[in-house]
Amino acid sequence: MSDLADRILIERFIEMMAAEAGAAKNTLAAYRSDLSLASDFLDHRLAAASAVELSLLGEHWQALSRSSVARKSAALRRFFAFLADEGLRADDPGAALPRPGAQRALPKTLDHQDVDRLFAAIAERIARDPADPNDLRLSALVELLYGSGLRATELVSLPRNAIAPDRPYLILRGKGGRERLVPISDRARAAVAAWRALVATDRAWLFPSGKTHLSRIRLYQLLKALAAAAGIPPERVSPHVLRHAFATHLLEGGADLRALQSMLGHADIATTEIYTHVDSARLVELVNRRHPLTDRPPGTASIDGTRRGA
Repeated sequence: MSDLADRILIERFIEMMAAEAGAAKNTLAAYRSDLSLASDFLDHRLAAASAVELSLLGEHWQALSRSSVARKSAALRRFFAFLADEGLRADDPGAALPRPGAQRALPKTLDHQDVDRLFAAIAERIARDPADPNDLRLSALVELLYGSGLRATELVSLPRNAIAPDRPYLILRGKGGRERLVPISDRARAAVAAWRALVATDRAWLFPSGKTHLSRIRLYQLLKALAAAAGIPPERVSPHVLRHAFATHLLEGGADLRALQSMLGHADIATTEIYTHVDSARLVELVNRRHPLTDRPPGTASIDGTRRGA
């Protein structure tokens, strides 16, 4: 369905909620916003979305609070129930949407061995003679997801020349129009250079597809196929999972949480703490090992000359 079809059906749903359910203005505004954002994510095919696409949408919501996911899921389930009742769909895929429990689940991630298997599968493909251009594209996509922590939307919409061969970073405008500096590793720049050499110079996007750029849904599909080829259950791999692995593995390696917040583009440090599911045991060990008073028993002079335990 087109963008116009989605918008028309969303407005019909809003009218029904106002007339038949007596929904308040704030509720109607929230429904319209949630449905419009979901439509944008699904390339304006919300009304025709499959259960698989709604599962991918649920993965896209993983970094949100439990209450936000619950609200969005409720809005979409009512929308699909409306379409089914009106005879506009023969099925109701709403069951594929997440139902957050009482406690927010930790985001899925991959360990180092899983990531190694993904890259090994890519290397095996690239080694074929002749090389398939699609494999070079896949290499660039995965290097940027895992090596820089880009969001799916940010990745697929990169301009053709966004990443310079001689510059180890790019300036990205993410959610809320906030700009951030994103580090680009040497191997990611090399992968991008190999792929960009195959992209016509008159194309606007680094990952073009038709008249625009690669869609988020297609990116999900490519990663699921790669996971299967690497012997990893496809449901464990998505753009969000690779972004999360980027954050988790950096944190495990000793990265500063504030620096990580900046690289991920989070407005609130609390989001970073949840998103990277900080290992409390590791933090306790870090304090015990790094705090300046670690080796001083109570009652001894502290670094400022006062005494502890007095």
